[in-house]
Amino acid sequence: MIALAPLTSDANMAPGLEAFGFEAPLRQRELLPAWQQRSAAVPEAEPSRRASAPSIRHIRERRALPTTIATRRARYAALIEAEATRQGVDPELVHAVIRAESSYRPRAESPAGARGLMQLMPATARRFGVTDRWSPAENLRGGIAYLKFLIKHFDGDLSLVLAAYNAGEGAVAKHGNQIPPYRETRTYVRRVLGFLGSG
Repeated sequence: MIALAPLTSDANMAPGLEAFGFEAPLRQRELLPAWQQRSAAVPEAEPSRRASAPSIRHIRERRALPTTIATRRARYAALIEAEATRQGVDPELVHAVIRAESSYRPRAESPAGARGLMQLMPATARRFGVTDRWSPAENLRGGIAYLKFLIKHFDGDLSLVLAAYNAGEGAVAKHGNQIPPYRETRTYVRRVLGFLGSG
């Protein structure tokens, strides 16, 4: 297991990516405690953000996946592991996002036009060089690249990373770098965090 780098002692500086193990795969046992620590440090002057922070006590509990999802997960596990490791993103985070986005269905399509395992929109696909959103390999490459970008953009704040993946980084910025007050987005953040570590 990769050790998590200590947070900076300078209270005026936000911890860098190294504090979250970004140079190596972000393993769930390191990323979640870091997220907890950052969330606990949010001042009381930011009640909306504190209120939206999901309880993660249950994340450590291992629960069996439904059989159909477990079968689909196994089909793409090696591809996910390889691409996530190559890009330096925790494979378990990728699994959690995919489970929330498509339940591992490569032909999933949303009413808004998002497609594939990681539900890439056309603009996001173009942004990260994906030409075929139906291709599991290309879809994974683009979706993981977007997660990597968001982790860097939000200094490893997992709640904001997930909120931005769902609603766009512009929506998060518009609301003062807090989880936007959209029911769908807040539910999504809680859901993905709930899937982390569930198997």
